[in-house]
Amino acid sequence: MKRTKLFFILSICLLLMLSAKEIAAQDKPIQLALFNPVQIFNENTSITGLRISLLYGKNARVSGLDWGLVNHITSGVSKGVQFGLVGIVEADYMGWQDNGVNITEGKFEGLQWGVVNYAGTVSGVQIGLVNYAANMTKGLQIGLINIIKQGGQFPVFPIVNWAF
Repeated sequence: MKRTKLFFILSICLLLMLSAKEIAAQDKPIQLALFNPVQIFNENTSITGLRISLLYGKNARVSGLDWGLVNHITSGVSKGVQFGLVGIVEADYMGWQDNGVNITEGKFEGLQWGVVNYAGTVSGVQIGLVNYAANMTKGLQIGLINIIKQGGQFPVFPIVNWAF
């Protein structure tokens, strides 16, 4: 019950904080996807607001609340909260990724919370069983296996690893 309330409050706050500039840039405010390409707007569209991916959603950029089974973002800088089973970001992400598996190929800033967390460059926190950062500029990893290829205190370390 507490998680549901927190989810609702965070969702409303994120939607209210979206800038008018992003909305004016022809982003769409809502996306509903069964699986790509069966979705309201095509995969090259940016979403500023809410995206719900029942099975698999794919868009260029998502800012706001991104909720679904498999959430896929392909370009730009996405911001907000992402909940699901798998989150795939081929570009940069700022915010909170809360999926079973989190993959951000570019720069990640914020909190990754999942069973497996992967990011190119991390400035933030990764919490999961397995955490991987190709480069960590500033942050903390908490998990069973923590790997930081560049910039970390240790290349591989159990329980906790960090870069400051």
